[in-house]
Amino acid sequence: MATVVAIITSMVAANATQTITTPNAAFISFSLASGADSAPITPATNKSVLAMGCCTTARGAGHVSLLHIPSGGMNWAGVESFTFGAPTTTGGSSATAETHIVYIDSAHKVDIRVAGADTILVRNFLPPGTTATGNVTLIW
Repeated sequence: MATVVAIITSMVAANATQTITTPNAAFISFSLASGADSAPITPATNKSVLAMGCCTTARGAGHVSLLHIPSGGMNWAGVESFTFGAPTTTGGSSATAETHIVYIDSAHKVDIRVAGADTILVRNFLPPGTTATGNVTLIW
């Protein structure tokens, strides 16, 4: 009986092995004139990527879990920055440029959006003369 218990314990321990790795991260600061886009940002492919952004001009922050499929676009789910009420959720799938992903400011004028099948960018739609500053962090 003790042998059976030892074998079962060994099998369970072998299947419960976990590998912990140090995450990778990219930090992108931006300062964009009204109507301007950031340079394209390429998220890691075929991995879950936490994309967090904040705007320090129109104070706010939003985040999504993002999946970049090579040449296939982006899939995401997350939380928009608050705006005069409770934050709302966001989600979608697109390879089409200009598709909104997540607002990262309280005015819902600065967002992360699809730039192309393999890239995203930050766009500033704040009123003319208003520079949007902030950052985007990608963790995978």
